Amino acid sequence: MQFQQLVYFVAVAETRHFTHAAERVHVSQPSLSQQIRALEKELGAELFSRARGNIALTDAGEALLPLARRILADTDTARHEVQEVAQLRRGRVRLGATPSLCTGLLPDVLRTFHDLHPGIQLLIEESGSHDLVRELARGALDLALVVLPLPTPSPALTTVELLQEDLVVVSSAAAPPPRRPVRIADLRDQPLVMFRHGYDLRELTVAACRAEGFEPSFTVEGGEMDAVLGFVRAGLGVAVVPSMVAARAGRDLRVTALARPGLRRTIALAHRSDVAPPRAARELQKVLLRSQTASASTSEWIRSGAPGRA
Repeated sequence: MQFQQLVYFVAVAETRHFTHAAERVHVSQPSLSQQIRALEKELGAELFSRARGNIALTDAGEALLPLARRILADTDTARHEVQEVAQLRRGRVRLGATPSLCTGLLPDVLRTFHDLHPGIQLLIEESGSHDLVRELARGALDLALVVLPLPTPSPALTTVELLQEDLVVVSSAAAPPPRRPVRIADLRDQPLVMFRHGYDLRELTVAACRAEGFEPSFTVEGGEMDAVLGFVRAGLGVAVVPSMVAARAGRDLRVTALARPGLRRTIALAHRSDVAPPRAARELQKVLLRSQTASASTSEWIRSGAPGRA
């Protein structure tokens, strides 16, 4: 049974005339009649009574008509739905990102994307790079913003570097200002507010301190980004955070650059190598790639010293 045969069948059933039906569906009358006969042969029953030139549905035809109409309606709905997705009027993107990127980079990027494609649903998974890589590999995400190098290199993933971002020190604006710029060695005598295990920033900061020959001292540990910033505002210690996050921190936090060579991290966009991302995800990827110049300038803003900041 072919889709076009159902179109011809419904046309004949509704016009009760083979020639008029052929004109309606824009085929020749012999071609239409041939396809109706082929459909009857396939089903093993006559669909029309053709006595004395009058066209009427048989019992088999009466049974098929509502089903054929439903199939054609469902097909039309499917065509419409696919066109909506293809033209970016509907759809979804499943994006993973580390918590600091959700705070620093994504708000402006997602605002831009939503303005361009308001019908696309955005589903955000917030986690560390290790978990995001696993979610990408099992197909639970379309794209992920991760920190390079990946905790476990995966040949099944393609990564595109977006930007390199400086890390900075944030402290309470009410506390005495730290020396400027802050050396990693200066953190030996500073109480640190530290992220939970699994945070890329935790591993990077601890590794930098150990490279200077000491273990950092934590006053509070185990928080997410917003909690860490809140603890710093309360004067519980200082924290090492990305410059994009610091730029949004507010004037109740002091931002101080790290002495050269400082600490930097590389942000990349990752997706599976064996499966092309959906079109909506590819459009979001374009917005993210266009954003890299503006995002990279944030590091220069911090390094040069913003007005009113240490």
